[in-house]
Amino acid sequence: MRFDGTDDYVSTDDLTMAVNAAITLERPLLVKGEPGTGKTELARQVAQALGLPMIEWNVKSTTKAQQGLYEYDAVSRLRDSQLGDEKVHDVGNYIRKGKLWQAFEAEGKVVLLIDEVDKADIEFPNDLLQELDRMEFHVYETGETVTARQRPIVIITSNNEKELPDAFLRRCFFHYIQFPDHDTLRKIVEVHHPAIKPALLTAALTQFYELREQPGLKKKPSTSEVLDWLKLLLAEDLDAEDLKRDGASALPKLHGALLKNEQDVHLFERLAFMARRQGR
Repeated sequence: MRFDGTDDYVSTDDLTMAVNAAITLERPLLVKGEPGTGKTELARQVAQALGLPMIEWNVKSTTKAQQGLYEYDAVSRLRDSQLGDEKVHDVGNYIRKGKLWQAFEAEGKVVLLIDEVDKADIEFPNDLLQELDRMEFHVYETGETVTARQRPIVIITSNNEKELPDAFLRRCFFHYIQFPDHDTLRKIVEVHHPAIKPALLTAALTQFYELREQPGLKKKPSTSEVLDWLKLLLAEDLDAEDLKRDGASALPKLHGALLKNEQDVHLFERLAFMARRQGR
């Protein structure tokens, strides 16, 4: 079982190697990188390329590790007991299976995505150590032990918002997705916008990288944002000449797709103001 990328996803050599290393080692693949660099999409493309179903667990700030295993609805059972419902005698009626349980009981191999693990409490990764290592867990309410029929391919993403525990990192194969260089980003754009004119693409990417490298920028635009920006440029039928900026504004055309906070917009407005003063 080997991942070699797909027609819809440009996978660099080191990323492809990381996916296949994790599959060979049967370890979770921990993928870090800037938001918008394709970490979540990687899991979907791995599942597509290998012809496997995907189970997606989107982690939130309130998510607990136990929810990935199962949840016991004691309130509903108490209510049904008060109403004399016969199903209260089977506690299994009140067990809701989590994403890990679904992956463990699947008939065949699946891809399990644990998305944005760093959003949850710091104890969240630690609470999954044994389950991800041994591929089994105990259901205390029913007394059963759930063991994975086949070890799923586990892909865990992180936006690097907080440090993850060493014990958790030790059990993972790690890969950091670097922001794509000019040539790689051009290939990514051509996958999503195959009809884009070369002159427009060159001008847009040059302007995009100049914007990303501007000192003082609070939030650098990501891959997903440049794709949205190019989509707007194409929808407005703009060409390379239209992207040229005059001295009146340092902001790119349709900058709202790239700059996502007022501090960064004000930064470029100040740059334009200083350029006008120096030009007098």
